Amino acid sequence: MENINIEDFKVKSTIKLADFATKLDIDTDKDQEELALDKIQKKLSKKQDAMYAHNRHAFLICLQGMDTSGKDSLIREVFKEFNPRGVVVHSFKTPNSTELEHDYLWRHYLALPEKGKFAVFNRTHYENVLVTRVHPEYILFENLPGIEKVEDITPQFWENRMEQMVNFEKHISQNGTKILKFYFHMSKDEQRERLLKRLENPEDNWKFSTGDLKERERWDDYMKYYEEAINKTSTDFAPWYIIPADDKGVARYIVAKTIWEEMEKLTDITEPELDPKVKANIEEYRKQLKKM
Repeated sequence: MENINIEDFKVKSTIKLADFATKLDIDTDKDQEELALDKIQKKLSKKQDAMYAHNRHAFLICLQGMDTSGKDSLIREVFKEFNPRGVVVHSFKTPNSTELEHDYLWRHYLALPEKGKFAVFNRTHYENVLVTRVHPEYILFENLPGIEKVEDITPQFWENRMEQMVNFEKHISQNGTKILKFYFHMSKDEQRERLLKRLENPEDNWKFSTGDLKERERWDDYMKYYEEAINKTSTDFAPWYIIPADDKGVARYIVAKTIWEEMEKLTDITEPELDPKVKANIEEYRKQLKKM
């Protein structure tokens, strides 16, 4: 596990999703995966505390993938050792009426992390060139000038939208936010098994939605648009990583290791030092407290 090279999953040039495995060919078991993740979790927790106190950098973690690809459980496992003050998770659903009165990026700007903190987007601004591209009729709810019907949505519209997303990411990265984008690359067969598990296990029934089946019918369309979005928006300042997601334990480890290695590059992070005057009188303060 520790020999996994995160650069193998980073998108640096034009890719085809079909060329990427959905499961790594490595010899591990669940205990080994949990142990490897546990080591990374502890290091992340310590570094995050220092980053929070340093109050200069922020991290935006973007998670995208088909239904059942493991985003929710990954958030629970990868970030469970973090100080709750330092990480906020946002799960973006269908835009509400207030959000639709603004441009599509507005709600994402509102959710950006404060300095010293992590924000995790569970589904992201990229839904606006994925779900809306499979279902272009959703764009009509945005009430955009010049778009009265689906036929008004041209190929240039999608090109513009992806360019806007790159500009959005460039802006926030230049102002101290590190962006890491993860696509959970799951096989269609694996999704079937996970959906069946939701139906067969009474405790998981609540997770099942008939909408999952409707979206599954559009699998090939989603793969096409994911591939195009990744190719057009993976940049040095906001790279995409294609994560083999058929094995949840391995996927969690790769994401955690990626975050850790990116945090290690921030060599300026230091915990603030105590004011010299306060430090010089620590013993006196101790005596005062013992008398109180």
